[in-house]
Amino acid sequence: MTSPALSLPTYENVADAARRLQGVAHRTPVLRSNTADEMLGAQLFFKCENLQRMGAFKFRGAYNALSRFSGEQRERGVLAFSSGNHAQAIALSARLLDMPAVILMPEDAPASKMAATREYGAQVVTYNRFTEDREAISRRLATERGMTLVPPFDHPDVIAGQGTAAKELLEEVPELDYLFVCLGGGGLLSGSLLSAKALAPQCRVYGVEPETGNDVQQSLHAGHIVQIPTPHTIADGAQTQAPGQYTFPIIQRDVTDVLTVSDEELVRALRFFAERMKIVVEPTGALAFAGARHGNVNLRGARVGIIISGGNVDLTRYARFLAD
Repeated sequence: MTSPALSLPTYENVADAARRLQGVAHRTPVLRSNTADEMLGAQLFFKCENLQRMGAFKFRGAYNALSRFSGEQRERGVLAFSSGNHAQAIALSARLLDMPAVILMPEDAPASKMAATREYGAQVVTYNRFTEDREAISRRLATERGMTLVPPFDHPDVIAGQGTAAKELLEEVPELDYLFVCLGGGGLLSGSLLSAKALAPQCRVYGVEPETGNDVQQSLHAGHIVQIPTPHTIADGAQTQAPGQYTFPIIQRDVTDVLTVSDEELVRALRFFAERMKIVVEPTGALAFAGARHGNVNLRGARVGIIISGGNVDLTRYARFLAD
């Protein structure tokens, strides 16, 4: 749970973030699929954050956080740790706001994500995700270099920025009955919950995480934050070990439930997006649809929102998923 001093973000913070992001972030399209509707017996609305700047929703939170830096913070720069999408988001946002960026990335991060992070102008430092503590390394580097650390999900400004994706979806498609959201550390889910509670209080919101990485599901059942070993899953953006001190209380308070899906179900979702909707989605980005499809929630006759969180995947790896 939160400490008494912890101030959780609110929908007002999401609305403020939306104003900062206007004209900077893409207002991503909402796509439909008759095949998906028939498959689930529902009306599905796909919010395509795979078509966001740098290919994922993470740009929203990163830009919102960095745009609130003081002049001194901008001069010294930003430090972040990430398996890929937050890395690219911070790197691009830092370039747009003219500040230096250092990103700590796992040495086994997808090569395309690492290359893009460097191309956006950030310095990349690598570590072993299975034997080293990325947060400890990040804190040390930030202190040594005088940079401001912006974590991938457990930050009020990051959460508020991520909530703008659901805000846009709910403004475009009001009266949703269900909303399914990809879940790693909970930044997108907690921000989406803030928007849903304000704009569609009747909407039931589900987070979806990999079955081997169900730290949030375990935390909900335990009533407190549970830490797990680094999970092995193709959803590299959801290889988190625990929800955050900001994200977990919001999820605990507002979520309907957290579902899990297998890597095999994620591959099926990737194939569906490629074959039927002609869009490239990364494994983490397919969590929400896989959860709606396989999560044993009766969606017949309902209006269902699906947030596709990203589309950054190595082409050789992607081809393997489609061919297997």
